[in-house]
Amino acid sequence: MPLTAGTRRDPAWPGRVGLAGAALVLLWPLLVATEFKPWLLLEADVLRVTGRFVGSFLPPAFGADFLWMLARETWRTVAIATAGVALALLLAVPLTLAATRALSISALAGRMAAVPYAVRQVVRALLILLRSMPELVWALVFVRVVGLGPAAGVLAIALTYGGMLGKVYAEILESGDAQVTQTLLRNGSTRLQAFAYGLLPQNAAELTSYTVYRWECAIRSSVVLGFVGAGGLGQQMDSSMKMFAGGEVASMLLVFVALVALADRLSAALRRALG
Repeated sequence: MPLTAGTRRDPAWPGRVGLAGAALVLLWPLLVATEFKPWLLLEADVLRVTGRFVGSFLPPAFGADFLWMLARETWRTVAIATAGVALALLLAVPLTLAATRALSISALAGRMAAVPYAVRQVVRALLILLRSMPELVWALVFVRVVGLGPAAGVLAIALTYGGMLGKVYAEILESGDAQVTQTLLRNGSTRLQAFAYGLLPQNAAELTSYTVYRWECAIRSSVVLGFVGAGGLGQQMDSSMKMFAGGEVASMLLVFVALVALADRLSAALRRALG
């Protein structure tokens, strides 16, 4: 039967339009509170200032001394991110094992015992505390404790990302099929053995992908941390911006784009290897 105008009409469109309208009504007070006025970007004075600012980035800097400094600080930035994530893993993995209900032996009977339940809640509260403090705040603290330099950035990333990794790891493990893990626990396996042979194999690709993503985020975070004295390319970018050296800033931004692209390819390669 040929389609008519009535049969081609989507029967769900009134509800969708209503939801979109309700979303706009709810969003409007938020836009007002944040003084969101995008039309100001199209004013002549703003466009002139923006064009002058963007134009200062061209051409990128490629001097020999600058490129040597850029390579050194790029390596330092990658080292900050990698060391921070490595320490975060050392913190997150044991907290994940303690916070994952699927690895609870007492929960096999249906209800977790009082002491393991209390420990699990304490661990979850610790994970909330760690990830609720932005790495920038931790960096400001550690700059005053250990002084200026990459060590403050490493410690800041380790604490914040330890909380993030622990929380997401626990959710990933609990969302998987726990039947194999429970069978191992019922047959006398330890929690670590049940994790290694039950939960880890079926969730390895997702865990790896999220870890690489967090490493990518740590590289970006190191830029912000550098502005408070935590070393790396961020600190050099802060100095270049203060000196109005737009070409140097442009070169550093190109390096960050390359690092993020590298992390994306690494994540895809690891997922293929584990898939």
